[in-house]
Amino acid sequence: MSRIANAPVELPSAVKIDLKGQDLQVSGKNGKLSLVVHDKVTVQQEENVLKFAASENSKEAKALAGTMRALVNNMVSGVDKGFEKKLILNGVGYRAKASGKTINLALGLSHPVDYSLPEGVTAETPSQTEIVLKSADKQLLGQAAAEIRAFRPPEPYKGKGIRYGDEHVRRKEAKKK
Repeated sequence: MSRIANAPVELPSAVKIDLKGQDLQVSGKNGKLSLVVHDKVTVQQEENVLKFAASENSKEAKALAGTMRALVNNMVSGVDKGFEKKLILNGVGYRAKASGKTINLALGLSHPVDYSLPEGVTAETPSQTEIVLKSADKQLLGQAAAEIRAFRPPEPYKGKGIRYGDEHVRRKEAKKK
């Protein structure tokens, strides 16, 4: 079993924590995030450190303590440094252009695809085949990236589609005659 809940969350000096009962708010230079901590988990703040513990001695409570600790750690690093996800378009005529809160995608379909970004996520396109998404909320960023990737997931024969920057597409061999 993981013991991630035993590791305390270090708070940088630029991050402020507001803990009222089970409501936790984290604010920093990249924004403000909030989370309701589960009832089976207790959170204690000691100067610039947050400690998590299970409030009862059950397997579920211990697992929830580790989960809450990981979520809060992601929130703290998100409002301090932020998160970034890169998507790469691979295919003839596949293009992306970010304009404001929407991304215009040409993906070889009969129509262009316009994806409106959720609140808190920003996008930029350094080139026509790259999309860089940035956000303080790691879960929201991952969800937005997955929704964009779902328009054209990479196919295994030619590798065409939208893939993550660190994703490796396993290629298959074409049919033999």
